[in-house]
Amino acid sequence: MPSSPPVSPHAPALAEATFAGGCFWCTEAVFLPLRGVVSVESGYSNGHDPVPTYEAVCSGETGHAEVIRVRFDPAQISYRQLLAVFFATHDPTSLNRQGNDVGTQYRSAVFTHDSQQALEARAFIEELNATAVYTQPIVTEVTPVANYHPAEAYHQDYFAQHPHQGYCAFVVAPKVAKAQQAFADLLKASS
Repeated sequence: MPSSPPVSPHAPALAEATFAGGCFWCTEAVFLPLRGVVSVESGYSNGHDPVPTYEAVCSGETGHAEVIRVRFDPAQISYRQLLAVFFATHDPTSLNRQGNDVGTQYRSAVFTHDSQQALEARAFIEELNATAVYTQPIVTEVTPVANYHPAEAYHQDYFAQHPHQGYCAFVVAPKVAKAQQAFADLLKASS
């Protein structure tokens, strides 16, 4: 087994966030361009199947949600800012559905990595409800992350690899463009 590279004393302390907001091809593409985001991995979380596959998760029988796991540098982007992007880029009032994607695998959820994330997520939802940002109540689940598994390799960085595929061109691309316009101040600097 290869060993991990030594950690530099100057390396940033990274944190993780796990979000379920519909199809992971969309959510991955929305979060990748954000400054401070080191990586985004598509996966499955909070189900009961010990080895979920895409086909099994799509059946709705595993209990898993399609998720993204975001590794980020909190010195560059806060968890609250990630929550703001998450809630603005999907419908948190739609139970087990995002657009044409229907089933518990497409539920809205914040799967927390610690008690601080849980507090922040619940407080954020309370703020959104109190200010009536949405006309319907938010149904986003906030629970600890459990039974996480990375999705198959072909799902990783899917939008970048298949921008002209039908779903990517007509669903993912407009969502990414809208997110980049709304959160231009959070994007990585162009090189």
